[in-house]
Amino acid sequence: MSALTPLQRAFINRYQGGFPLCERPFHDIARVLDSSENRLIDALDDLLERGLLSRFGPLYDATRLGGELTLAAMSVPAGRFEAVAQQVNGFDEVAHNYRREHLLNMWFVIATARPGESRRTLERIENLTGLPVYNFPKQHEFHLGLWLHLDASGGVDTRPLPRSLPRPPNRLPPAARHDHADDIDRRIIHLTQSGLPVDTMPYRLVAKQAGISQNELILRLHKLLETGIIRRIGAVPNHYRLGLRANGMTVWDINDARARELGQQVAGLDFVSHCYLRPRRPPVWPYNLFAMVHGRSRDEVEQKTRRLARLLGPDAARHDTLYSSEILKKTGMRLAA
Repeated sequence: MSALTPLQRAFINRYQGGFPLCERPFHDIARVLDSSENRLIDALDDLLERGLLSRFGPLYDATRLGGELTLAAMSVPAGRFEAVAQQVNGFDEVAHNYRREHLLNMWFVIATARPGESRRTLERIENLTGLPVYNFPKQHEFHLGLWLHLDASGGVDTRPLPRSLPRPPNRLPPAARHDHADDIDRRIIHLTQSGLPVDTMPYRLVAKQAGISQNELILRLHKLLETGIIRRIGAVPNHYRLGLRANGMTVWDINDARARELGQQVAGLDFVSHCYLRPRRPPVWPYNLFAMVHGRSRDEVEQKTRRLARLLGPDAARHDTLYSSEILKKTGMRLAA
C-alpha cells in the first residue's frame, strides 16, 4: 500500500460517508481531525492524484431516479478482448467494467436514468461487438456497501457500513420540499457525479455552475440524501491500491425456497460488500446468489469463501469464485446533461 500520512488515513477512515453539507466543509472536518483546512485539502488532492481514491463526492442510486441498474457479462475471445473492452467502455451507461477469470470474462454494470434504457444499451453493445450479452438484473438486494479501515501499521481491513451516517440538520421548510428529482436536481447530479471540487467552498462552485444559490444547492443535496437518491457523500477508496488486492465475486446455486433467508445471512458478514439475488442463465450460468468478497490475498478470499460455504451448507448445490484480474473502467453513474 502506498504510504499515507496520519491525516490521510484518518480522513479515509472517517469520511467514506457523512461529508458535511455546509459553507466550508473542509474547515469543519479539519477541526475534527486536528488539522488545518489547507493541509486537509492538500492531503485529499494527493489521494486523488495518486489514485488512492477512485473519486470524492456523492454516490448516486440510479434506481431512485427512476432509472435502472443491471449487471451484464460477455464471453470475449482473447484476441479481441482489448478492442471489445474499448467498445463497451465507450458507452456512458457503463459505470464499471472488470475482467474476471471465467468463460464469462467481461463483467460490467449498466446505470441509466430512465426505464428501458438498460435493455436498449445491452442490445446496442451486442450489435456493436457481435457477441451475446447476458443480463443479470437485480432481483433482490440484501446489502450494498463496504467501509475500508486503514491502521497505523499500513494494514487494511473491511468494516460493515455504518448503519447511520451523521447528517447535518435539514432546515428546508416543509413547503419547499419536493418528492422527486426535478430538472435542477438532475443538473446538480450531472455536475457532481464525477466528484466534488476540492476547494475551500466546494458547494459555492457547484452552485454557480448550476445557476442557483449555495444555500439552495445545500438544501437540495439534503433532500437527495433523504430520498436515497444520494447513497452517501464522501471518499470512495480504491480498494486495490490501498491493499485489498484480491477481489472475488462468489456465486452460488442456492435452493430457491431458502434463497431470501440465506442471502440475508450472507449479507450480514462484515467482509461481504455486495449481496444480491440475480437470475440464472442456463446452461451457461447456474448461479442465483452473488456475494462480493475482498481480501489482501486470494488465500484470504478463499478462507472467507469457505466460511460462506459452511454457512450455506447443503442449500448450495455448487459455487464458484470469479477473481477480477483487471479493472477496465470504474467511473460510477454518468447521467447525461
